Amino acid sequence: MHEQHREVRPWRMIERRKSRKIHVGNIAVGGDAPISVQSMTNTPTQDVSATIGQIRQLEEAGADIVRVSCPDEESTAAFSAIAKSVSVPLVADIHFHYKRGIEAAKAGAACLRINPGNIGKMDRVKEVVQAARDHGCSIRIGVNGGSLERHLLEKYGEPCPEAMVESALDHAKILDDLDFHEYKISVKASDLFLTVAAYQMLAEATDAPLHLGVTEAGGARIGSVKSAIGMGNLLWSGIGDTIRVSLSADPVEEIKVGFDMLKSLGLRTRGVNIIACPSCARQGFDVIRTVEALEARLSHISEPISLSIIGCVVNGPGEAMFTDLGFTGGGKGSGKMYVSGKADHNVSNEEMVEHIARLVEARAEQMRAARDAAE
Repeated sequence: MHEQHREVRPWRMIERRKSRKIHVGNIAVGGDAPISVQSMTNTPTQDVSATIGQIRQLEEAGADIVRVSCPDEESTAAFSAIAKSVSVPLVADIHFHYKRGIEAAKAGAACLRINPGNIGKMDRVKEVVQAARDHGCSIRIGVNGGSLERHLLEKYGEPCPEAMVESALDHAKILDDLDFHEYKISVKASDLFLTVAAYQMLAEATDAPLHLGVTEAGGARIGSVKSAIGMGNLLWSGIGDTIRVSLSADPVEEIKVGFDMLKSLGLRTRGVNIIACPSCARQGFDVIRTVEALEARLSHISEPISLSIIGCVVNGPGEAMFTDLGFTGGGKGSGKMYVSGKADHNVSNEEMVEHIARLVEARAEQMRAARDAAE
């Protein structure tokens, strides 16, 4: 990566909130650990083959952590075979029946996600905590605006930031009193304003790592927008240690959007970051279809590489100065290829997609080789 990318200007810097570090399997969460990206399977958990297949797709997309729902005994029975067949750490999603949490801990879950409002009496929560301790699991205290405890709804009259934070801190105190500190907290709601306000309040009240999300955000487009506004607001202010973009879409899309969000804020880099113009009458080639083709063609690249695809010379050379590779339309069926910020050679429009892809792949291979040599 050329020199311009190493310079971090003050107005680009995000100072992350100081939180303690815990672990979900081999993934560190909080402290100075990278912000992890996670998703959740939507296959029937008892269908071991389908669930393993989907987890492997998520792993390939870059998922750091994957959550798996355990609604019944058949699911926790299947969990063991699933956990043994994948390398990514798994979070068992537990609701209503505390015994599922105990079973999942024994079956190899790296973390148990419990919603204190619907798991039952405190003695049951304590049993789940003991199972987590015995089997090396961390815990996510998952507070949701749609399932707050009855006494808090009666106290506050409706879901509000104060009610959500009180729920989270009440249950964090139970874990602290039991000398169990390997936990993270989420306070999610489908309402953007409620979500952001609750996380801001919680961030001031605890040093526990925070799992960010706007729950039930909606379909791929609107859900991505809502998540980017809510979670982006928090991440920009330094709040958040692990994220899940909740979309009514293919779970792989959640991972892609999550990394794109972190990439846009300079908090994480994975894969090719394509900077592209929206196109206009000046374009020297079909920018939109070219970008679509390159996104598909380069989806297998995990190394952080920046690529500018600009339709004309108005902004093309300037954008190319700050990307690893760049292509600027020049008219007459060809354009200029830039390498490490400098004009390098011409490429015809017909050949540019495959030519650019080969250059990206070559750079990725160089980066892998350099990393392997350093290690």
